Amino acid sequence: MNFEGLDPGLAEYAPAIHSALDPVLDAHLNPSLLQNVELDPEGVALEALPVQESVHIMEGVYSELHSVVAEVGVPVSVSHFDLHEEILWVGSHGGHATSFFGPTLERYSSFQVNGSDDIRQIQSLENGVLFLTKNNLKYMARGGLIIFDYLLDESEDMHSLLLTDSSTLLVGGLQNHILEIDLNTVQETQKYAVETPGVTIMRQTNRFFFCGHTSGKISLRDLRTFKVEHEFDAFSGSLSDFDVHGNLLAACGFSSRLTGLACDRFLKVYDLRMMRAITPLQVHVDPAFLRFIPTYTSRLAIISQSGQCQFCEPTGLANPADIFHVNPVGPLLMTFDVSASKQALAFGDSEGCVHLWTDSPEPSFNPYSRETEFALPCLVDSLPPLDWSQDLLPLSLIPVPLTTDTLLSDWPAANSAPAPRRAPPVDAEILRTMKKVGFIGYAPNPRTRLRNQIPYRLKESDSEFDSFSQVTESPVGREEEPHRHMVSKKYRKVTIKYSKLGLEDFDFKHYNKTLFAGLEPHIPNAYCNCMIQVLYFLEPVRCLIQNHLCQKEFCLACELGFLFHMLDLSRGDPCQGSNFLRAFRTIPEASALGLILADSDEASGKGSLARLIQRWNRFILTQLHQDMQELEVPQAYRGAGGSSFCSSGDSVIGQLFSCEMENCSLCRCGSETVRASSTLLFTLSYPEDKTGKNYDFAQVLKRSICLEQNTQAWCDNCEKYQPTIQTRNIRHLPDILVINCEVNSSKEADFWRMQAEFAFKMAIKKYGGEISKNKEFALADWKELGSPEGMLVCSSIEELKNVWLPFSICMKMTKNKGLDVCNWTDGDEMQWGPARAEEEHGVYVYDLMATVVHILDSRTGGSLVAHIKVGETYHQRKEGVTHQQWYLFNDFLIEPIDKHEAVQFDMNWKVPAILYYIKRNLNSKYNLNIKNPIEASVLMAEASLARKQRKTHTTFIPLMLNEMPQVGDLVGLDAEFVTLNEEEAELRSDGTKSTIKPSQMSVARITCVRGQGPNEGIPFIDDYISTQEQVVDYLTQYSGIKPGDLDAKISSKHLTTLKSTYLKLRFLIDIGVKFVGHGLQKDFRVINLMVPKDQVLDTVYLFHMPRKRMISLRFLAWYFLDLKIQGETHDSIEDARTALQLYRKYLELSKNGTEPESFHKVLKGLYEKGRKLDWKVPEPEGQTSPKNAAVFSSVLAL
Repeated sequence: MNFEGLDPGLAEYAPAIHSALDPVLDAHLNPSLLQNVELDPEGVALEALPVQESVHIMEGVYSELHSVVAEVGVPVSVSHFDLHEEILWVGSHGGHATSFFGPTLERYSSFQVNGSDDIRQIQSLENGVLFLTKNNLKYMARGGLIIFDYLLDESEDMHSLLLTDSSTLLVGGLQNHILEIDLNTVQETQKYAVETPGVTIMRQTNRFFFCGHTSGKISLRDLRTFKVEHEFDAFSGSLSDFDVHGNLLAACGFSSRLTGLACDRFLKVYDLRMMRAITPLQVHVDPAFLRFIPTYTSRLAIISQSGQCQFCEPTGLANPADIFHVNPVGPLLMTFDVSASKQALAFGDSEGCVHLWTDSPEPSFNPYSRETEFALPCLVDSLPPLDWSQDLLPLSLIPVPLTTDTLLSDWPAANSAPAPRRAPPVDAEILRTMKKVGFIGYAPNPRTRLRNQIPYRLKESDSEFDSFSQVTESPVGREEEPHRHMVSKKYRKVTIKYSKLGLEDFDFKHYNKTLFAGLEPHIPNAYCNCMIQVLYFLEPVRCLIQNHLCQKEFCLACELGFLFHMLDLSRGDPCQGSNFLRAFRTIPEASALGLILADSDEASGKGSLARLIQRWNRFILTQLHQDMQELEVPQAYRGAGGSSFCSSGDSVIGQLFSCEMENCSLCRCGSETVRASSTLLFTLSYPEDKTGKNYDFAQVLKRSICLEQNTQAWCDNCEKYQPTIQTRNIRHLPDILVINCEVNSSKEADFWRMQAEFAFKMAIKKYGGEISKNKEFALADWKELGSPEGMLVCSSIEELKNVWLPFSICMKMTKNKGLDVCNWTDGDEMQWGPARAEEEHGVYVYDLMATVVHILDSRTGGSLVAHIKVGETYHQRKEGVTHQQWYLFNDFLIEPIDKHEAVQFDMNWKVPAILYYIKRNLNSKYNLNIKNPIEASVLMAEASLARKQRKTHTTFIPLMLNEMPQVGDLVGLDAEFVTLNEEEAELRSDGTKSTIKPSQMSVARITCVRGQGPNEGIPFIDDYISTQEQVVDYLTQYSGIKPGDLDAKISSKHLTTLKSTYLKLRFLIDIGVKFVGHGLQKDFRVINLMVPKDQVLDTVYLFHMPRKRMISLRFLAWYFLDLKIQGETHDSIEDARTALQLYRKYLELSKNGTEPESFHKVLKGLYEKGRKLDWKVPEPEGQTSPKNAAVFSSVLAL
């Protein structure tokens, strides 16, 4: 210990052995261990002092094992046993650090830490060691490399440090403050003022920080606020050392005498349970250091500077027979430390020697030490040295291998050519937001790259892929060996990392910097997220679905409309389709088609997602078509029947997607049968051509639409099954052309790959040259290649690879009911005529709007993503700009992409599944106005599904006509939930819990109370939600829901469907009311509602200080309202009323938000009171509660 830091007069202090007591040696010690260690006259270190082989070390009794010289003549200032490895660290007064490995004290490393100041404390961490000097904190690797060097103020005089956790450090000294330093950022994060300056020793337990002061005091401080909780005035002079173990604190120090400071032979012992001193412990040595060494008992080791050591119990009597003597080379012991295993003691003396005492022949410093890394031995080459100053020295002295091949340095210049690298393309985000003034474009900096720096790439894939490979999940039926490939990072399956706060601290903005809303993937059967996005960005479909409303409980069109409304309101925050998928799971046809996956199959990726999403595509179009055909709609659910979309017979889904066809069946007898039919989508049928012929996509599409096949069919003329030729002719083309690609085996995958190679060669030949992988083109050549006359407008040859799909196709109905299909480019208008004249010429131009692709990734089981061309109307609503842009939608990851990326399919990992083509100027043909179909009559409904429910059990009064809510009205809201699926979590090796999948909650009760008027506080909605899914936990203690409350057969509650209550809340949101509640964010999330932030008044955040804990409604009600709520279970009516009262109290305390400073003081008092009570509501006699409080008397009368 550094006594210079305590008092300048102590530097020369050398306490003498008490004259009345002679040191008595342990009978088990060998007297030969006590012989003096001598230094030669020149000051050179003697050999290390090993224990003689004849010495026998008895188990459980400490005796000297080894001594070693760290630095001759330089006093040891500090010693420290490494907490991670078998290493002993020693620091000197000269600023030098030395480490010794193992009980044999083999020198491990030695380096200079500071050139002038002594090392005052050492702390080992996992990756290095911290060294504290007077005004410097240095973090160094165990080999001596500097990790960081943190300079403190020159006026600082630091003496102690304390590691509070793995990344936070406290540093104290003779000044009147303690610094908190973050080891990750190497910055000072906090400065705590101390009332008594001079903190030279710091300790920590699970209750307090302990600070030892030079004045002889020991202060106990709060772990969070660092405020003084208690203080012990231990010694009148100065403090020498103290230690804490369990409920005991022991300290040694100096007392003031007439002649100055004298070493006090009484150890002060304190009981931390009662916070008072107990009987002092008298020892027989002059204590300078002390440590608890808890093995079998809580014994203390007391060390004097002269080398005497005594063991005793802190609550017993010291025995002179327990004294043994450390034999220092110098006159004084300067430092003392105990290993973590309590098997070894280290002493450092004033002459630079280190003494290791152990209680076993082969001790270990730590219970579980990791393996120490040693430097590799230096391999000296045996080759003779060459003297380069002699010109005649033969170079053949250094042997080289004999070779007859041409050396690399002889490479002919003719075979080399400069290959300049093209600059990377401009960021798609810059092009999307760029505005032109003349010929100059201006765009905000997306900050994806360093300023004024454009990195060159040797490979086009460097920025798109990470540096690892994996084995592909081949398409079903592929026979060749799987090969290694790389999946672009943005295409990989995204997962949500859950913390203690759930999703609240997950950074969704990192994955989505746009204002469009993603969809969360953790819900069962969320594989269809990409298709939901495709349907949403079809403007006629979006408007049609949102105008629809019917009375069916589980209507996919209604639920999809609610989800589209959430996507409209979101400003970049992700949504979840939990209610839509809940309704989807109840449709029998979905289960029959195998569209409902088990959780295990979805997690492992079993089955083909490409086939699954194509079946889902056909199912959803059919289901929406059927839902739209319902005409009997009650007045309270007035929906699409009155919309401008619907005709008297067919649905608008049929108008948009349906293709009218004639199916002709020709028997070999000459009999022909013609039947009219319609289809909502087409499936690609690939030619059976093994010669490797080149096909346009338009040819394959025409073959798939006008399908001709030979099959067995019934012939009425022959009156038996006969081979027939079946053909299909088109009567009317759809407005939206939907195509299932059916790439389900290696055969189809190879066909796409081969046709993409043909298209690539044709594009290069169209340029006018031969294909060459390494060929570079001039800028003018690239402009010609990307001209309108070319197949694609591109700036790189890489954009032509893996492309077979055209951006536009043209279809023409012929007079003989035939169909012509071709790939369309802007230069084809001269041949076919302008697309605007389609009604006269029968020419229809379709533009690619979306592609859904299957990402093959063996590590995650694969995933589905969508490329969508977002139209101008969506950008106008979200961003206020008129613009079209392609985006990648990967669940909650949304990123703008180049349009060529939407049609590039590397069949090794990116397989096309679904294509959407739309007619040009489609939006102009439909009325895109949205009329909210939810009317005020939904609040008047009073019917209950429960058979036993009676009016006497009614807990609410519906709103009257004169009570209809207006914009800005307050509504108290609370909801209760039940658990459908338990949380899936795993325990890591370090004992922490990692959430794999959160528990799936379902809303069970929703309560809304009036927020103003004469009936303020009386509920007008108190609905229990019927559920058909199995409930695994009713959470009765927290929700008040009991088994049977949600069962229509036995429930006595007001039971409704989720859709009925959902419509009531949607009406309140749309009308503009403000919801008041506690923890509304979670409530709205489980209910599956998107509420604008200005319509939410959450008492969780109103009574919250930054970076502090959230406070429960129960504690807030007790503190501010003197109410005791949530006694046995939670009640949503009680919670909603209490939240309303708290909001009124908030307005009162903050003067309607005009005096934030005064309210901040109120919050500080709230948090101080909460910490003292451990956030638990006390229960004294006569405690008031809502039942006996005179609040809302009219409510209680209800």
